[in-house]
Amino acid sequence: MRKYFCLAVALLIFSISDAQSQEKPVTQAVFLELGGAGLAYTFNYDFRFDQENINSWGMRVGAGGFSLNGKTLLTAPIQVNRLLGSKKHFFEIGAGTTFINFRNRVTHTNYYQNPQTNGSYYISEEYTRKNYSWILDSGDTPAFMGTLNFGYRKVPEDGGFLFSANLVPAFNHEGFWPLWAGVGFGYAF
Repeated sequence: MRKYFCLAVALLIFSISDAQSQEKPVTQAVFLELGGAGLAYTFNYDFRFDQENINSWGMRVGAGGFSLNGKTLLTAPIQVNRLLGSKKHFFEIGAGTTFINFRNRVTHTNYYQNPQTNGSYYISEEYTRKNYSWILDSGDTPAFMGTLNFGYRKVPEDGGFLFSANLVPAFNHEGFWPLWAGVGFGYAF
């Protein structure tokens, strides 16, 4: 009986260690990016198309923006990317587009003098500007801006804290902006 018990414990330990060595690699992540493809900040989800290989093509989708003093910005970056590296240090390359929707509520007041009564009056007009210009002038929004991605991503082998730093050139119908960057912090699983 004791032999069978020792054999069962040995098989259990072997199967647990074998299962741990065959665990699925870390191929998904959620992260906050400051700057980068989302311009201001975005919350992102990133995943690999091949769930068994972190060194594969993947995709990230995100959403972010702000609303401050009558100005509202919504951005949604989508990029296809590839991680190249080993262990926990990776070079990241990618390309995609960012949806931009901007609104700026503006109140303009004109003062007029009435020559007959020597009084003054004013007319206030409110209108909305849709033209967004941060890195490149986007024209009236909604609009799209192309993005590239070249950078570093640290992904722990067993999951956990993720860090990335990227150079994100941007382009649209108005031109090309090569020097935009972003940093990301999140969780890989």
